[in-house]
Amino acid sequence: MHIAVLMKSVPDLVEDIALDEHEGQILFDEMSYVPSEWDDQALEEALVIKEESGAEVTAVSIETQDSDNLLFTALAKGSDNAVKLVGDFDLSLTNRQRAQIFADYLHKQPFDLILSGVQAIDDVDGQIPGLVAGIMGWPHASVVTEVRVKDQGIILRQEYAGGLVAEIESSTPVVVGIQAARKPPRYASIAKVRQVAKSRQIEEVEVPLSNVPALTVRRFYKPVASAHAEMVDGDVEDVAARIAEILQERNLLRR
Repeated sequence: MHIAVLMKSVPDLVEDIALDEHEGQILFDEMSYVPSEWDDQALEEALVIKEESGAEVTAVSIETQDSDNLLFTALAKGSDNAVKLVGDFDLSLTNRQRAQIFADYLHKQPFDLILSGVQAIDDVDGQIPGLVAGIMGWPHASVVTEVRVKDQGIILRQEYAGGLVAEIESSTPVVVGIQAARKPPRYASIAKVRQVAKSRQIEEVEVPLSNVPALTVRRFYKPVASAHAEMVDGDVEDVAARIAEILQERNLLRR
């Protein structure tokens, strides 16, 4: 079985979003990026399938953000191949555009199973797995927590509210959105990633950017605070009295 894992980097939310408030635009090239958490889960599930069935895993990313480091890390973790889709892309690619780029590459490849994170923190117009499946006309399942190979197909596990679990049997090819892998994502040290970067190659495939429909974001801006917290100082009696006044002012307390 040949598995493709679609991956991308997302803004590191430990830092503030770089924003030009005058123009209402995000400054994508002034932010740092980290691998998408859910894509990392998808890669781990693919590697678990590889260990169980001998499948071949290929990590695929688009040439934006820190795609080289993302792919070398995937190789260091156990991916057999790494493919970077190159073209006239910029950091502001929408998910719909990303899905089209992935689909343009994937439909020419002999993959049986395509995994990707069920969502990402920078999603605006939908999730990558469903969009890719729709473009390619492949079946799709999402919010999946386990994938097992069975004969010529796969069995998917989905968890629902109330402790309900569904097992879905599907033929291949199929696109799956991974919510969580069966095991925590494995760690690849910086030293190992650097070693892999010196000894392995990332395959580059040129893919044109097609004109696709997409949501248009009119502007980005920081939310305006509508109220502020009041810090109450003083001894216990003063603080209690002030709290009582606030509650009474808001008609939450009556004397």
